Amino acid sequence: MIAPGANGIEDGVELELELPGERVTALVAAIVRSSASSSWIPGTREFYWRTQMKRFLILAGMAACLISTSVAAQGGRQPSPDGTAAAQVGGKYVPGAENPTYQGGKWIEILYGRPLKRGRDLWGSGADYGKKLYDGAPVWRAGANVSTRLKSEVPLVIGGKTVPAGEHTMFIDLKPNAWTFIVSNWAANPTFPSTKDALFGAYDYTPAKDVVRTPMKLETLPYSVEELTWSFADVTETGGRLVMTWDKMMASVPFTVGK
Repeated sequence: MIAPGANGIEDGVELELELPGERVTALVAAIVRSSASSSWIPGTREFYWRTQMKRFLILAGMAACLISTSVAAQGGRQPSPDGTAAAQVGGKYVPGAENPTYQGGKWIEILYGRPLKRGRDLWGSGADYGKKLYDGAPVWRAGANVSTRLKSEVPLVIGGKTVPAGEHTMFIDLKPNAWTFIVSNWAANPTFPSTKDALFGAYDYTPAKDVVRTPMKLETLPYSVEELTWSFADVTETGGRLVMTWDKMMASVPFTVGK
């Protein structure tokens, strides 16, 4: 992106709105440089364009500074690392010259952010149950950062509904002792904010694109899991379970391979 200079786009500054601090410094410098122009004439297209760009740069700079501070506080590491869970179904081991090889399997993956508990009361109680994890969204992204995604090379049957092969987003509707697993046709937006076609996290989620809504089996663990974890359990050639564990909660939903 080009931030305008005193003479317009020609002497502007090309910016990469990324971290760490060097990018933020360049961003702030561009804002100051743009503001120093003496050729702005109110009512002109140039004045409007520069004013809008300045506002955008200021907002982007503020967001970048906040993110940079958060990352710095974590020693340069992301507070919620990326995670992947994977399984292969439908294949078989075939004898080989030296060792058997697994052939014909189809991949199922879950891509998600892995928040840490860090001593928090995650769930809440009563009318506030789940609200902290919702963070202003209508449902929980069941992870962190970008929307949790389910990618499958085969159709999956979950809760009596068929989820076509491809990529879908996953959410959980949290209620005390009653969690609802959601698979949606909403696309995942890799950056904030959401758009009319893709969600960041669960912000602006609506149920209009739901493919599956089904109850999850809830179990209490005898220990606490620090980092949110998605996994596959009881996997066979024809199905298994999607399992999420965090704190002392384990929530799961069965699936079978569709046709």
